[in-house]
Amino acid sequence: MPLIKPRTRGKHLVKHRTRLDHENNETLYAYAQFLGESTEYVLNQVIDTVLARDKEFIKWRESHQGSYVPRAKDRPRRTKVSARRSHADAAASGEPAHSASLTT
Repeated sequence: MPLIKPRTRGKHLVKHRTRLDHENNETLYAYAQFLGESTEYVLNQVIDTVLARDKEFIKWRESHQGSYVPRAKDRPRRTKVSARRSHADAAASGEPAHSASLTT
């Protein structure tokens, strides 16, 4: 029996981009295929399931209910020059220059 149940209702989704370890990316897509759901749904359910078990976080969140999502003006904007620089820095450090998108 899967730990994550297939979707039963819709939710308001926001776009979020991140990079995943190669193995986690493979596992994410495999689990989504297993459920017949999107990768976005699986990630949301993983967050709901795992964080719901963290008693310390739940207690902390009760007294810290504000949003912690950075506002657009607080986030550094990437220009074409900084994007090229990031790719060059990644290549120099041996990191992959691409990022995994969470959208399918």
